[in-house]
Amino acid sequence: MKIRNAVSIGTILILSLQAGLFAQTTGKISGTVLDAEDGGALMGANVIIEGTQLGAAAGTDGSFYILNIPPGTYDLRIRMMGYKDYLLTNLRVSVNRTSEVNIQMESTVMKGDVVVVTADRLAVKKDQTGSIRNVSAEEIAVLPVESASDVIQLQAGVVDGHFRGGRLTEVSYLVDGMKVDDTFGGEGRVVDVETEAIQDLEVITGTFNAEYGQAMSGVVNVVTKDGGNAFHGSVSGAMAGYVTKRDHIFIGLPDDNFKSFWGNLPEYARQNDIKIQLDGPIIKDRLTFFVNYRNEDNDNYLNGIRRFNVTDYSDYESPYQQGWFTMDTGDSAYVPLDYSKNQSLMGKLTLKGKQAKLSLSYTRDLNEWMAYNDNDMDGASGSGYQFKYNPDGKTSKHRETDMIAAQLNHMFAKNAFYELKAYVKQSTYGHYLFEKPGDSGYEPFIYLANQNHTGFYTGGQGRNHDTNDSDDFNLKFDLTWQADRHHSLKTGIVYTDIRFSIADAQIIDLNPEADFSPGLPDDSTAFADIYTQEPMELSAYIQDKMEFNEMVINAGLRFDYYDLNTTHPSNWRNPANTDRSESSRLSDELETKPEYQISPRLGLSYQLGKTAVLHFSYGHFFQMPPYYALYSNHSRTIQTDGNTRLGNPTLKAEKTISYEIGLWQEIANDMSVEVALFYRDIYDLLTVNVVETYYAVRYGLYGNIDYANSRGLELKYDMRHQNFTANLNYTLQYTRGNSDNPSTTFDRAGENQDPIPYLVPMSWDQRHTLNLSMGYNTRRYGATLTAKYGSGRPYTYEPVAQSVMSRVNLYINNDLRPPTFTLDLRSFYEIPLKGNYRLRFMLSVYNLLDRLNTNWVESSTGQAYTRILLPGDYNSHKSDFNTVYDRVQNPSAYYAPRLVKLGMGIFF
Repeated sequence: MKIRNAVSIGTILILSLQAGLFAQTTGKISGTVLDAEDGGALMGANVIIEGTQLGAAAGTDGSFYILNIPPGTYDLRIRMMGYKDYLLTNLRVSVNRTSEVNIQMESTVMKGDVVVVTADRLAVKKDQTGSIRNVSAEEIAVLPVESASDVIQLQAGVVDGHFRGGRLTEVSYLVDGMKVDDTFGGEGRVVDVETEAIQDLEVITGTFNAEYGQAMSGVVNVVTKDGGNAFHGSVSGAMAGYVTKRDHIFIGLPDDNFKSFWGNLPEYARQNDIKIQLDGPIIKDRLTFFVNYRNEDNDNYLNGIRRFNVTDYSDYESPYQQGWFTMDTGDSAYVPLDYSKNQSLMGKLTLKGKQAKLSLSYTRDLNEWMAYNDNDMDGASGSGYQFKYNPDGKTSKHRETDMIAAQLNHMFAKNAFYELKAYVKQSTYGHYLFEKPGDSGYEPFIYLANQNHTGFYTGGQGRNHDTNDSDDFNLKFDLTWQADRHHSLKTGIVYTDIRFSIADAQIIDLNPEADFSPGLPDDSTAFADIYTQEPMELSAYIQDKMEFNEMVINAGLRFDYYDLNTTHPSNWRNPANTDRSESSRLSDELETKPEYQISPRLGLSYQLGKTAVLHFSYGHFFQMPPYYALYSNHSRTIQTDGNTRLGNPTLKAEKTISYEIGLWQEIANDMSVEVALFYRDIYDLLTVNVVETYYAVRYGLYGNIDYANSRGLELKYDMRHQNFTANLNYTLQYTRGNSDNPSTTFDRAGENQDPIPYLVPMSWDQRHTLNLSMGYNTRRYGATLTAKYGSGRPYTYEPVAQSVMSRVNLYINNDLRPPTFTLDLRSFYEIPLKGNYRLRFMLSVYNLLDRLNTNWVESSTGQAYTRILLPGDYNSHKSDFNTVYDRVQNPSAYYAPRLVKLGMGIFF
């Protein structure tokens, strides 16, 4: 693996070994120790977390705190001469949270007396000043989910990856406190952690503290597991297949016959899943390891048919069928067109000392996938769906990510510790048919034909060839100081150095006058955008968490600095300085000035009695647009077709001002309800402005003028009684803006339409979202059901020209898609074997009721799989292997049918 900053991280490792290492992924326990009879403070009482070296002694007022505790469930023992030992069991500690306990000890003259109390599973959320959900490893293990993304999607305020009405680019993803976002594309993350390797998942959908930056809507922080002092492991395998009565829609899937399914599972399997995990000690109490591996091969539910090979040539130009010529040499086999192949590996070494921890980790993700509707022609008309009968010509996507991380934690005083963490990350992304542009597998373009006549390609290959190689180096230092019982001060600084190389191109014939010679054009043409950039980011923050008897206040300030290390033209009407006819039109290259922002954060919570907490929060959140909007079209070549878009290095940061008020109430033992109201103003959103050159050629220039706002209500209910759990959340949300993606204004200009003059619903503005999980789980067996309901997201209704409605100026997102409902099941049963070994059988069923849920709809009908066809549509269709309805009946308009997954594994 080639990593640019290997020397830098090597230096950090040497320093870390001298001081000890750990990650910024810990919580705190605080409370008081009092006499049960008279309420007096028991100064000097020893408070110990069993099984660890962590503890504290109560002060003169009986108060204590224990800092720097990894997330998990602990037993807390309190000892005092003349009093019975007090053992508090199953106390939950979460990331960046304070678990408060108030102990009342009983006097005794007998040694060995112990009072055992079980901690409330729903602790008072006294220090929660915003909407935060911490999902533990135990909770994740019983949910019917396949990935961390599935867990995130179950949280209140989240709709298809959008947090509280924001765009997909407004969320930041962290692993052990380290940023793993796709900074170039702006959406999602480039490092995945399997659910079995997650110790704690923190999902913040509301306002967040000053330590978090480069996010406007939400933050997801995944805390990974460490090894322990005992060996644990598992080896499991699973197969999954679709059992549906919708096989007339989803071609290539078996019919709805459970008996046939169970009898022919290997043949029917569309998914194979292998998982291996092992952790334990290398040196007991000192050095541990943790390893997690997964190999997942998914064919998914969308197939094509290999009727044609890529070198087949057909001709349907003649107006008469007798003049048509068809070459179809394919084998008519079903071929997956929506597959994914994923491998993930995470290894971690943890060295523990009395006051320090050293953690070194390596993560590798290897992904290959194909999206059914992806455009394979780099801007040409049509989509990947048109390769349905020529599947071998369809391009696929690839990503390979390697990350090495060092994490430092040193508790140099009983009330202070610092954390240093660093990583180097290399990620390679590609979208192509063959990795090498000059691969001999590419065929002449003459075979790529007939999509206009038949609706589908009868030969040929996709020409996309996009690559993105990025190297990131990140260094972060945090210092936490518990100044006194009431003030926890935290400050930190983050430095990020990024280098990425982009080649956004399509295959051309480099020698059209001779034999076919495939390859990539140079950067000066319209067929390629090739460049390398090295931006830098720097941020710092300071915050004070003030904890009083009934009130907690979080106040902070954040500073963000961005240096794009590039230039921009002084005259955007002549960006490449090609027009030299007049001196006033000349354009100079100017150094792009760095950008910086200062953002305040404030949150407070107030305890109402012993069972309720009121919270309020306010914050300013800044985020630079994705790097593609800053750097794209490096050569600044303007084409006359009106489709050119230029990156703009002078873009400002996008900005959100967020408000939230909420109430948490315990309504009974092991039962609570929480309600939150929020409002967000989102300014300077990314858009594409229309610029006209001196030659009257219009092009798009990325800018900051879009606006949106969102408001809503979230309701959460939690109930946990012994082995039974129930979690319900409901979101009522309104999201409005003048554009739901950066290209809306520019695309409308290309169709001679004015910009939208008022706020319209965003395409993810789902009014009602409901998630319910109910489960009964013991150590040996259990089952969990999850129900998900969405009231339907907006789409743009566009009536056909013959309708009188076509004369009305309808804006985007003017109607709603049908609602969706899904019921998922996860269950298991264990059989004890010799020693600590257990045989586990696992059954998961996704879309248990086999509902036909709509994913997207046709704009003329508002229905999936259905379009109004006009006489011209029938007359223009020329084919001897399909009908005109085949153009309309796209199965990706529906979500996946019922999937049954059966697995078995050995656990110890």
